[in-house]
Amino acid sequence: MNKIELRVMAINRSVTNTANYALILGEVRGMRRLPVIIGNAEAQAIAVALEGLVASRPLTHDLFKNTLETLRTELREIIITDLREGIFFARLVLDRDGEIIEVDSRTSDALALATRFECPIYTYNDILESAGIVLEGDDEADHQEEHAMESVSDSSDQGPSLSRMNIKDLNLHLEQMLQDENYEEAARIRDELQRREAS
Repeated sequence: MNKIELRVMAINRSVTNTANYALILGEVRGMRRLPVIIGNAEAQAIAVALEGLVASRPLTHDLFKNTLETLRTELREIIITDLREGIFFARLVLDRDGEIIEVDSRTSDALALATRFECPIYTYNDILESAGIVLEGDDEADHQEEHAMESVSDSSDQGPSLSRMNIKDLNLHLEQMLQDENYEEAARIRDELQRREAS
């Protein structure tokens, strides 16, 4: 079976269940999108990696990455292999000294690791045919890419008003949020700091 390469396009709060997120994967060479429902913790773990935030202590997926690297094992790719009763199944494809090892994984964990290793994400055509959606026109795809992490990062209705805080307080607040492992708020603070730097 030919593999189709995907990339993370966006993470949006789920419309049906606000405790979950929809991770949108898009074909690298096509217009189909594959929405994968993931939990809040996994969404934050993926957002942390995509946004380049560093926790004061390793998160579970960081620990797993560090362990594989210590054991000189490379995550070559992840493959979303199956869809049964609305649940995606995935495999990690590892390379240890030339030996290829495949490991069963929850799709959300596989995606969190793929973002840390910056390795390719694949699936098969039959999965895209049954669960994928096709976007009409480039405008919608461009719009999704522009706002790829907006829903995880934009929590303007939560926490203190960042626009009223000075740079020093923002940095202190950022450190506290990272220590508390509140990566959603940390991303919001980081965005405010970047906005101020740009202006």
